[in-house]
Amino acid sequence: MLTHQRKQYLLDLLQREGQLVARAVSDALGLSEDTIRRDLRELAKDGLLERVHGGALPLLPRSPALAPFAGREQISPEAKPAIGRAAGAMIQTGQVVFLDGGTTAVQLARQLPRDLRATIVTHSPSIAVELVNHPGIEVLMLGGRLYKHSIVGVGAATVEAIGRIRADLYFMGVSSLHPQAGITTGDYEEACVKRALSEASSRTVVLASPEKFNTASPFQIAPLSQVNDIIVHRDVDDALLAPYREMGIAITLA
Repeated sequence: MLTHQRKQYLLDLLQREGQLVARAVSDALGLSEDTIRRDLRELAKDGLLERVHGGALPLLPRSPALAPFAGREQISPEAKPAIGRAAGAMIQTGQVVFLDGGTTAVQLARQLPRDLRATIVTHSPSIAVELVNHPGIEVLMLGGRLYKHSIVGVGAATVEAIGRIRADLYFMGVSSLHPQAGITTGDYEEACVKRALSEASSRTVVLASPEKFNTASPFQIAPLSQVNDIIVHRDVDDALLAPYREMGIAITLA
């Protein structure tokens, strides 16, 4: 089978099946998995499909959460404070909590009960500033190079600092959420930092405002098996949430 024939076969199969698994296709065609993965990368580069871990999906919409920080503050203005309140209610006295950057995480910081005593560890200057006047919160800041798009620290220094802390909870912000594509974001180094935060925490809670569902961003943070909870606004269609419930992920409606 010639290269262009193989690629057309992949596109036709994707249209029929709704997803491709590289290993299954390689077995069916008697070709190496590397060959199929290369074809999928090239098709994704041409904008014909969406590459995901282990295979491909039909082209997914890009997330509005890839917009600059100021623009993202105007998206889902009612959902984000509600998600923040629900997340804040999960924190118990004395816990050590990783709090991500992003506009939903800022709302979480603003919604924390005034009598809460806990330690918040963050790589976001925006979060630290929000907590300056909270009487019971100790704030630990992680260093690194400032990624201006999300106003967070990234890079080797950030990851190294994370590795020296064990947290009870990690509230993760994501750009996109999809049952097959997983949890993704728009910057490779930011994805690495989020993955390190999740691995250093006993429980990972994803903060998911409505516009992030069924979208994809370029870089996977971690498999959905690493997610314990997802907090969503109560107006999100239950059909969008069903696949995550089937995976055993707890869903909190805010």
